[in-house]
Amino acid sequence: MRREILETVRLSIPIIIAQLGVILMGVTDNLMVGRFLGAVPLGAAGLANSLSFLVSSIGMGGLGVVATLISQAKGQQNDAEIGRLFRAGIQVSILLSIFLGLAGIGMATGLHFFGQTEEVTRLAQPFLYILSISTIPMLLFVAARQLADGLSFTRVAMFVTVTALLVNAFFNWVLINGVWFFPKMGLNGSATATLLARIFMATAILLYVLKNAFFKIYLRASQGLVYGDLVKKILRLGIPVGFQFFFEIAAFSLAVVMIGWLGESQLAAHQIAINLASTTYMMATGIASAGAIRVGRAFGEQQPKKVRSAGTAAFLLVAAFMGVWCITFLTANDFLVSLYLKDNPEVTHIAATLMIYAGFFQLSDGIQVTALGTLRGLTDVNVPTFITLIAYWVISLPLSYILGFTFKMDVEGVWIALSAGLTFSALFLTIRFYRLVRTKRSKSLILPTF
Repeated sequence: MRREILETVRLSIPIIIAQLGVILMGVTDNLMVGRFLGAVPLGAAGLANSLSFLVSSIGMGGLGVVATLISQAKGQQNDAEIGRLFRAGIQVSILLSIFLGLAGIGMATGLHFFGQTEEVTRLAQPFLYILSISTIPMLLFVAARQLADGLSFTRVAMFVTVTALLVNAFFNWVLINGVWFFPKMGLNGSATATLLARIFMATAILLYVLKNAFFKIYLRASQGLVYGDLVKKILRLGIPVGFQFFFEIAAFSLAVVMIGWLGESQLAAHQIAINLASTTYMMATGIASAGAIRVGRAFGEQQPKKVRSAGTAAFLLVAAFMGVWCITFLTANDFLVSLYLKDNPEVTHIAATLMIYAGFFQLSDGIQVTALGTLRGLTDVNVPTFITLIAYWVISLPLSYILGFTFKMDVEGVWIALSAGLTFSALFLTIRFYRLVRTKRSKSLILPTF
């Protein structure tokens, strides 16, 4: 077990840094918007970012199965299959980015149906248009990184993402404020900075993968081979996984809409708290991705005991990691909120209170995303999708409205409801994983059919 934990740590650190870089782009956007433009633009940016992430989550989650399939093919020593999976993943990313980008544009056009204040809607609409266009380079980046991650070469995405974070911060500063010869774009400058950073990410990782000798081995082995069957397989496995992410993110995004009904101060405070909670969540997804890769490799090798050890190592790591963040949120809530806003005591007070709730659901959030990762390593996608549907759409969303509006618990009631859904998901997904990996007397791993 110690060796498995060390291997998971080694694999997960670059993924965590890469995931942290992705979410820190949103944090950078919100920090600069809040500092330079104020609370209402911050709420508008938060709304647009939430809705954009909601739509794109289907593609980001769905493409994650490619790394799992590549790790399984590596366990079977099938170089040609690895190359075919990479090519199929790129094609799927293009198809999904066009579809999801158009969906985001449609959502931006109908933004007035979400019942937000007139000013928030006016500011958020063009912001969401720009983010929808950036779906294309973002999903190309996600697809290309699957080859590197699936082969446990996780540093590639880390370096690209960290560099892109600097690109995003620079263009946020100059485009929001109109520094030097750059136009002063205000809030839309922040969205444009995200678009430029994502174009950089897609270009950089594609050039690296296609030119690096390490990856050329797999690309050459698959030259001339068709991969249409894998496109269908990725879609068949990936769409349920994408909806796992969608159900959770949709619950949080619709919670943003509900909180917008409560007022602009609540919306801005929620955006601060959820932004910080999302940062730790994205870091936990790094451990989940490492767990999926390790489980997938062991599954490809047909070693049930190794599958169980890989999953357990991931659970132990994420519990320790999120436990530290739980304590941090509980003890440093005022300081963390002060990084976002100054001279707005009402928003600051609400946000500091929400940070306490965010601290408590850190553990459930980390466990549930890691359980999804380990189940993805077993290519078990349908039952986990059903569990997440129940957790967020049957429990979290209805309970959010009941606690927030019927029982007049305001924004705090919404956060309690979200925590309940996360806890349900964490419990039943973990049970699902350990049911599937019980060691059989035969030496093969047998999964029940559902």
